[in-house]
Amino acid sequence: MQELRKDPVIGRWVIISTERALRPQDYKFDKEESATDKTHCPFEPGNEKMTPPEILSYRLPTTNKNEPGWWLRVVPNKFPALRVEGSLDKKGIGMYDLMNGVGAHEIVIESPNHSDEISTMEEKQIEEIIWAWRDRLLDLSKDKRFKYILIFKNKGSQAGASLEHPHSQIIALPIIPIRVTQELNGSKQYYEYKDRCVFCDIVQQELDERERLVEENGEFISLVPFAPRFPFEICILAKKHESHFPEITRSGVVSLTKVLKKSLQRLKIALNDPPYNLLIHTSPITEPHLSYYHWHIEIMPRLTKVAGFEWGTGFYINPTSPEDAASFLREVEL
Repeated sequence: MQELRKDPVIGRWVIISTERALRPQDYKFDKEESATDKTHCPFEPGNEKMTPPEILSYRLPTTNKNEPGWWLRVVPNKFPALRVEGSLDKKGIGMYDLMNGVGAHEIVIESPNHSDEISTMEEKQIEEIIWAWRDRLLDLSKDKRFKYILIFKNKGSQAGASLEHPHSQIIALPIIPIRVTQELNGSKQYYEYKDRCVFCDIVQQELDERERLVEENGEFISLVPFAPRFPFEICILAKKHESHFPEITRSGVVSLTKVLKKSLQRLKIALNDPPYNLLIHTSPITEPHLSYYHWHIEIMPRLTKVAGFEWGTGFYINPTSPEDAASFLREVEL
């Protein structure tokens, strides 16, 4: 039987159409062939001159910038979506608004090892990635032109990655994206009505019911949302209310590392290493401390395609129930 389910944050409806579905175990992704020639990969140690000069690096103290000896580097994107130079120069042409494409676009080279990925890395290296995300978000937040900073990762060419080497991206924007605005507005309305954070309520209900829970430790949980857009979609949330990602504590980084790694391990094993998109939604730079908003990570495996119905209606059709997906992921042996 099909179901219509409503997302409790932004009010978006999804169709859970299990009659169209393969069973969870039939979702195995046809893994992409790995390229063996790393000579021309700009993210390889020894190829530092193939990237713009580094903004940040974690490296051996005896080594120099833009040379080998690093275990994590952050560099400007060579082909940025937005450029850091210039002023916004907002203006209107009749009814239309526009501004210059000012922002920042950076690449976090997550490891010197070409074949590394978060699901298989040492936990210490994953912690370093999270610290780099935090360090760059804090630094970019000092620029008064920026209102929002998005951290995201595309894994696999079908998820939009043009290079195999493990990396994530950071884009600073002069506006708050519509997707984040929807979450802010929806969570604010919920808070005004119930005097509680909707994300905190989600955490509590999922811990009580445990049907959609995937991973849990002292500080974080991962779950398949009640109304997921995509099969095996995962959301990671702090158990304690936190609206601004950069304020994560040292123990929080350790706990997040464990939940993030295990969640991605489960996806990798269950679905044969599917491509995915990962993103962090946090509060805007100008409003870091919000009682009604909760920063979170969204992980979306690329198992189905968005087509005409989704574009035309804003509805998503998900052929796998979240309860079945979560149960299947929990059964994976790590």
